[in-house]
Amino acid sequence: MELLTFILVAYGLTQIIVYGKIFSYIRPTKGKLGELFHCPMCMGFHVGWFLMLLSSFTELFNFDVTVTNFFLLGWLSSGTSYVLSMVFGDSGIQYSQRMEITQDERLLDSEVDASASS
Repeated sequence: MELLTFILVAYGLTQIIVYGKIFSYIRPTKGKLGELFHCPMCMGFHVGWFLMLLSSFTELFNFDVTVTNFFLLGWLSSGTSYVLSMVFGDSGIQYSQRMEITQDERLLDSEVDASASS
């Protein structure tokens, strides 16, 4: 349960930092910092280790402050923040409909495969 709480807190904080209107005035837009502040995967890593440092001040989750936990919690936060941001959007669950391939496209693909193998 502690790990699930950590994941949800990390996702929430990452979403606020990357997409929240409250940070729009101070969020960098150019350079490496601009890239960092617009990427839920990148920011999720930094949120993970930041929450590790805060864990001694909360009863929701408690992790030892070690180099190993620094990386493990950063990676966990990064991965889950990215996946959750790809699944959930402002309009709810995001999905894309698979486009049907026409017969002409299948023939074209088979001709390309045949020419590439010879």
